[in-house]
Amino acid sequence: MLKEHGFVRCGAIVPRLKVADVDFNVNEIINQIKRAECKKIQIACFPELSITGYSCGDLFYQDILIEKAKNGLKQILEKTRDIDIISILGMPIKSENQLFNVAVVIQKGEILGIVPKTFIPNYAEFYEKRWFASSKNAKQNEIVLFGKKIPFGIDLLFKDKENEDICFGIEICEDLWAVESPSNKIALNGGTIIFNLSASNEVVGKNEYRKDLVRIQSAKTISGYVYSSSGVNESTTDTVFSGSSMIYENGKCLAENERFDFETSLIYTDIDTKRIMNDRIKNISYMGDIDILNFRKIDVEIIDCIESLERKYEEYPFVPTDKKKINEICNEILNIQSYGLAKRLLHTKIDKVVIGISGGLDSTLAFLVAIRAYKVLGFSNENIIAITMPGFGTSPRTYENAKNLIKNYNATFREIDITKACVRHFEDIGHDKSKYNATYENAQARERTQILMDVANEENAIVIGTGDLSELALRMVYIQWRPDEYVWSKQ
Repeated sequence: MLKEHGFVRCGAIVPRLKVADVDFNVNEIINQIKRAECKKIQIACFPELSITGYSCGDLFYQDILIEKAKNGLKQILEKTRDIDIISILGMPIKSENQLFNVAVVIQKGEILGIVPKTFIPNYAEFYEKRWFASSKNAKQNEIVLFGKKIPFGIDLLFKDKENEDICFGIEICEDLWAVESPSNKIALNGGTIIFNLSASNEVVGKNEYRKDLVRIQSAKTISGYVYSSSGVNESTTDTVFSGSSMIYENGKCLAENERFDFETSLIYTDIDTKRIMNDRIKNISYMGDIDILNFRKIDVEIIDCIESLERKYEEYPFVPTDKKKINEICNEILNIQSYGLAKRLLHTKIDKVVIGISGGLDSTLAFLVAIRAYKVLGFSNENIIAITMPGFGTSPRTYENAKNLIKNYNATFREIDITKACVRHFEDIGHDKSKYNATYENAQARERTQILMDVANEENAIVIGTGDLSELALRMVYIQWRPDEYVWSKQ
């Protein structure tokens, strides 16, 4: 099973809904929890106020709606008593002479905790302060429901009993849009997954902005972020909802639904909490100088039921599949490397470089970096001394590639054959030149390096070399894309 490796399957559900029709909504929620169970989802999140509907308006003043919602919750608890999924539902709850917009966390017929909304929007088309109090107005950290005391507050974290890396917290809609989002503290106090129950309406441009918020928050907090928002059935004469839901992990979108659908939407994926924790540990500035809150951690039992992963990992994660994107990245790499070289040349007051050209990928990249650096500095390409050094294994193809590359860019071409020098070296150390081992290969590499260094000394130049991983990285690009699809231009 995969829980021990840190994977947890999370879902975002946007159910069919009728505003203020609690019976209909409860029935649909129960059906979707059962559907999620079939997909082995371990934690499922529903939209904000999903039991009543978000756009009930002044009906939230009606006791009958609030009581109906509470009875609806009780019905959900009874009907899901034998289901292992942790479900996060939205509803209104009365407490301390106030009405709170809350997320209720349930599992196997029990309420694990209740998290109230903190930031209550009261601008533009939103009038929530007309009905709901902020979590900041709560005076108690427990609430009594169905004869039991339930943890209540924004300081709740739900942690798996067996794997402490699987730990989640909750914020509600506007909380994400605030400068100091509750999810910041959730993450800093150990929450690796954040669930957001939302009711975000649509205006032109808002969808991309909303996705950016989720993406950036998941990246900034190094967390999994599961977002579920109210669907089209919430729409009124003033506002239209689309049912946007998405799941991000550390800034990367793992799943996203199709918006604007009157039917129920369910998306899910497997979040890698061990990877999240590993990234946090590597990021030394992650914790920084912060005030750690005394979060209450509630132990939960996440059933280890995942046998195979639903998510996909890129075979070549550092090579984009989009042609436009890969060209942008390649250009960025050239800029980074060429300006780094240009700064070194300015600092050393040297205008000549020596580079060995084999006709292969890595030396070609190094040569193109030098060409761009010289263009930036306004230097003549003739000051790039490009040396091809054929040896035992040099093929006519690579030799011609090297020669043509150098001449096409008007660099200074030199050819130094290393065959005789290597044969003499083999004789000196008593190595049989027909024995193709590490000595055979490395002798050629060392001879070439010596030539480059000596020529650089003669010319008062510096040697341009390649990094250990450059050829591997370039080969990954060419495995995914045919070489003839990428032509390096003279830029």
